[in-house]
Amino acid sequence: MNAPAAAPLLQLQNVESAYGPIKAIRGVSLAVHAGEIATVLGSNGAGKTTILKTISGIIDPLKGSVHFAGQDITAADPAAIVRQGLSHVPEGREVFPLLSVRDNLLMGAYTRGDRDAVARDIETVYGYFPILRERAAQDAGLLSGGQQQMLAISRALMAAPRLILLDEPSLGLSPRLTKEIFEIVVRINRERGTTILLVEQNANMALNAADFGYVLENGRIVMEGACEVLREKEDIKEFYLGMKDAGVRGERRWKKKKTWR
Repeated sequence: MNAPAAAPLLQLQNVESAYGPIKAIRGVSLAVHAGEIATVLGSNGAGKTTILKTISGIIDPLKGSVHFAGQDITAADPAAIVRQGLSHVPEGREVFPLLSVRDNLLMGAYTRGDRDAVARDIETVYGYFPILRERAAQDAGLLSGGQQQMLAISRALMAAPRLILLDEPSLGLSPRLTKEIFEIVVRINRERGTTILLVEQNANMALNAADFGYVLENGRIVMEGACEVLREKEDIKEFYLGMKDAGVRGERRWKKKKTWR
């Protein structure tokens, strides 16, 4: 007899959220399992960022529920959600520009009292992003866009999360920096077992990095599935990968082993 499937680490059921009279997401249900990278794809205005803000408590949903690690966190206080093990890397990074890089990292650990562990985790994130060690005393506002993205991800890691919500990490970055950021995100997932829910307009990078994907249109999920399956769907190829009637076209893919070919 097969063992029952493990419950999702994160689960949304029929969630609706709005900005004033305008509904941004409608009846969204999704699940993210421990240890995986899941992605939400969609065009500008589809509601991707709203999903993440609803999960992290920045926006209260009109309907539906959000459960994390078996607990109902629907409309919970954002600080309480962080304490439960969920970190949010917002679109646009939102580092503290007048604080040093190191102080930004310490702000990420504000819910923790284990100073020795915090110090070890700072060394860990410096290992992922060595430039942050070099710039540790520099004001975060003086970093480049790519360095600020590295800092924002590192700050989220400093909360020792089980799950990271990652919103548009490639925004405004060069292809080289985007590739570097995604490689580190996958490395964090593999080495630390940190679960990641990724919102990203660069569908090719997202589908190659993630295990499972959702496609969002006009606030509704219209397609879902394993990423290797989604990559082969003609609608995905045409509208998200720019590969109309092109098959694979020699695209380099990031297989589930998470290595570049």
